[in-house]
Amino acid sequence: MLRLALTLVIGYLLGSISPGVLLSRALGHEDIRTKGSGNSGTTNMLRVMGKKMAALTFMGDMLKGIVAVLIGAALVGNKGGELVGAVGAVLGHNFPVFFGFKGGKGIATSFGCLLFIYPLQALAAFAVFLALVLITRYVSLGSIGAAVTMPIFVMLTTPKDPVVWGCALFLGLLAIWRHRANVARLLAGTESKINFKSSQKKERS
Repeated sequence: MLRLALTLVIGYLLGSISPGVLLSRALGHEDIRTKGSGNSGTTNMLRVMGKKMAALTFMGDMLKGIVAVLIGAALVGNKGGELVGAVGAVLGHNFPVFFGFKGGKGIATSFGCLLFIYPLQALAAFAVFLALVLITRYVSLGSIGAAVTMPIFVMLTTPKDPVVWGCALFLGLLAIWRHRANVARLLAGTESKINFKSSQKKERS
């Protein structure tokens, strides 16, 4: 139990490192959280700073999740420990102690963690995300679709384990809750669509 708690804390501290905030500040821009949607994640970086900065943010957010998972594996030695590390990293990303508890929505970090722990299930969830984004151009809808299906994929393909299933379900529900404002805008028809062409032009300008 102590090792699980330690894994959660270390994962949280790692997750609290925000590549989006650090990149936006380092490049002489204002804090990314003062622009666009106010989040520090990949989608807002794409809209505000272009594809290259969004890709770097995405990779950084994934990497910190993977490191947290590796720490969970080292300290606890099973899938439950890895997933507790993942939960800590996602909580840190969403509510970073180093940046006033205002972060992103945890999709890239969750994906990095789950891709490392359950690659086939994570890729299946990513396929759901990609299909929804390509069809609708709503990144939020794709994220919600992946958040709904990922716990289902895990529970359908792994032995029943309260820690594993509980963590997978928690990550999915947290992602959906973090998108509650997006859900309201989707229902109202006011949600912003991603514009791949304009993002590319912005990057080149």
